[in-house]
Amino acid sequence: MSRIGKMPVSVPAGVDVSLKADQISVKGTGGTLNLSQNALVKVTSEGGKLSFAPANDSRAADAMAGTMRQLVNNMVVGVTAGFEKKLTLIGVGYKAQAQGAKLNLTVGYSHPVNMDMPAGITVATPTPTEVVVKGADRQRVGQIAAEIRAVRPPEPYKGKGIRYADEKVTIKETKKK
Repeated sequence: MSRIGKMPVSVPAGVDVSLKADQISVKGTGGTLNLSQNALVKVTSEGGKLSFAPANDSRAADAMAGTMRQLVNNMVVGVTAGFEKKLTLIGVGYKAQAQGAKLNLTVGYSHPVNMDMPAGITVATPTPTEVVVKGADRQRVGQIAAEIRAVRPPEPYKGKGIRYADEKVTIKETKKK
């Protein structure tokens, strides 16, 4: 098992973790997140720390123990601090506008693209060319950000489109005669 997989997950004050036979529930200021328990992993709680150990000597149990540890750690971080993804719109006339739980995108189509945000996900537009997706569940934040990016992914010749704030797009050279 990896070194990180062997480390226990520390549970900060204000976060309530309940271990049941079939699921792990983490409750904090950011909300409540649930994860189904895996039979290959033994989870123990002692002194504000959660430990994950493989249930047997199989390779799958080792891998799942590290995976479960990281998923629970993401849940603890999510309910305390939360996760966010930043996207940037690049292109003439490209803009975004957040209205409550909706995101309106104008990205070069003949019509505006309206996206509804699911419960637990908030979207903000500090500037018209910037979108910030926030939430407690890391997987859902990443998935929503990927769906927003998929509306108009960056194209390789001019670089226009929606991209992550830290994404580097390599510009191709145009064809020459």
